[in-house]
Amino acid sequence: MTPIPRTTQDPPQPPAPPTTQVPDPAPTGALRSLLPVLGAHRATVLRTCLAALVDQAALVALVTLAAYTVGTAVIEHRPPAPGTVAVLIGLVLLRALATWREMDLSHDLAYRVLAELRVRVFDGLARSAPARIAGRRSGDLAATALGDVEALEFFYAHAIAQLLASGVVFAVSAAVLATLGPWLLLAVVPAALLLLWSPLIEARGRAERGHRTRSALAELSSETVESVDGLRELLMTGSLNRRRARLRAAGRRLARAQRAEQSWETGAGAVRDLLVVAAVIGVVAAAADAASAGRLDGAWAPAAMALALGALAPVSESAAALGRAGGLRAAAARVRAAVHAPAGAPAATAPRPVPPGPLGLRLRGVRFGYGGGAVLDGVDLTVRPGETVALVGASGAGKSTCAHLLARYWDPAEGAVELVPLAPAHPVDLRDLAEDDLRAAVSVVGQEAPLFHGTLAENLRLGAPDATADEVDAVARICGVDTVAATLPDGLDTAVGERGATLSGGQRARVALARGLLSGPRVLVLDETTAHLDHRGDAELARALAADSATRATLVIAHRPATVRRADRIAVLDGGRIVEEGTWDELIRADGPLTHLFARDRTAADPRTAVRERTTADWEASGGS
Repeated sequence: MTPIPRTTQDPPQPPAPPTTQVPDPAPTGALRSLLPVLGAHRATVLRTCLAALVDQAALVALVTLAAYTVGTAVIEHRPPAPGTVAVLIGLVLLRALATWREMDLSHDLAYRVLAELRVRVFDGLARSAPARIAGRRSGDLAATALGDVEALEFFYAHAIAQLLASGVVFAVSAAVLATLGPWLLLAVVPAALLLLWSPLIEARGRAERGHRTRSALAELSSETVESVDGLRELLMTGSLNRRRARLRAAGRRLARAQRAEQSWETGAGAVRDLLVVAAVIGVVAAAADAASAGRLDGAWAPAAMALALGALAPVSESAAALGRAGGLRAAAARVRAAVHAPAGAPAATAPRPVPPGPLGLRLRGVRFGYGGGAVLDGVDLTVRPGETVALVGASGAGKSTCAHLLARYWDPAEGAVELVPLAPAHPVDLRDLAEDDLRAAVSVVGQEAPLFHGTLAENLRLGAPDATADEVDAVARICGVDTVAATLPDGLDTAVGERGATLSGGQRARVALARGLLSGPRVLVLDETTAHLDHRGDAELARALAADSATRATLVIAHRPATVRRADRIAVLDGGRIVEEGTWDELIRADGPLTHLFARDRTAADPRTAVRERTTADWEASGGS
């Protein structure tokens, strides 16, 4: 493997896809790639196509028979027979029933497929997170998960069944016309070919216009979501009018894109209508000439016209459906990209069981980068069962990257991240564990752990939905969530609002930590989890965790000296490697990287004095814990 150059920069995430753009505005095969999802609904697809076929065939038969009946009445001066009237009434009823059935089946099929697609999109985003969603706006993700999927409703509900039924009906109608007079086909077949050819020759233009519309819609969605989320900040900073201007501009861009798309579709529709009218006029002229020459019974002249119209109308609608589907290629491409998003960490092909008993963790020769320079360049770190190790380093040193590897958002380029059992047994590489087993054994709690709309108890149970009330109460006491609940009107049953908006940052941190502990992890990773807590709250939480961690391996990523000092051991990360390791007292006496790290922004001549002064202040503020 080519060596990765060493750097101390820690890019927050790999480059994310553009927020409102598809790499290719006219991706080929995007819609075809979404056809296999119909495989689980073959019976419904067949019934939908049959209903559409009966609907269109009944319409063609109805208008043809009605025209023939009128022609017979005019030419032969006799009223239609009772049997003919009964057949006409039957065709009207049959078409009404077939239309209702086709609409019912097609939309039932479409919405079932869309529901499945939404789940697949979510699974794809979850599988590839955080690499795929990093840096992308939440409104853009919502546009893909909801808007783009919803836009495909037309494709699944109308386009497929309509195309198949129109093809069969046109073939049968053309055969009937050929029996009346082969010359009639000279007006019908070229018109049908032009109708079907027109959306194909303009496919790329349609895709580009659809791309612009979907992109503008995604941009407006992103702007709207961000504006609603940040409404309080916009009001406080007096920026609401500027934000309104941005929303208006995004709305105008969407309106222009939609207007351009719809204007073109209207013009294309007019051209299709002209082709149908021209073909019908051609059939009328040919039938009239044949009737005057005695080659065609006069009563069949209006019937031939009606038959041509009945055959071409579904073809025209199918051409419109093809054109509209072409405009959906951008939406289909975004959905396809989300559904087939590669996993940041592929699933284990032959999962191994997690060893029983207490577990430690070990990073062995870990090298990793985000596509540029190396963030980690040979990290070796061990946390034994029952031990708390603090990982410190300058901003960008790669501390959070270690947490991401322990959560297995990514896999290391070289080396291994392992769980090490206390009893004599072989370590288990995280890459060899099933997803559920990994999440049950290792809990990673970050600095920004969002809460979901629901009650406090529901947020606690997120990782352990089967936890009992006693277990919830116990973990709430450990993390101080019970004191938070005591201030709320309904205690743990109080709704916390979207993203925990009704709680403070420190309260959300306590809830997030309790949520991580409720699943009973044997390895706990805290990535700046207590950064939102004051010194006293940090100290209280540290004491509670220490009392509950007799066999649990705990890795604490922190920058606060008082938090770091409480650890059993400290590891300093710099230049992609562990450059210093030991207890607090050992590292302070050594006057090495740890001391200089904490004293970097201070002007004291003696770094050890500066860090002692800062630590003393933290220590006193924390209540001497």
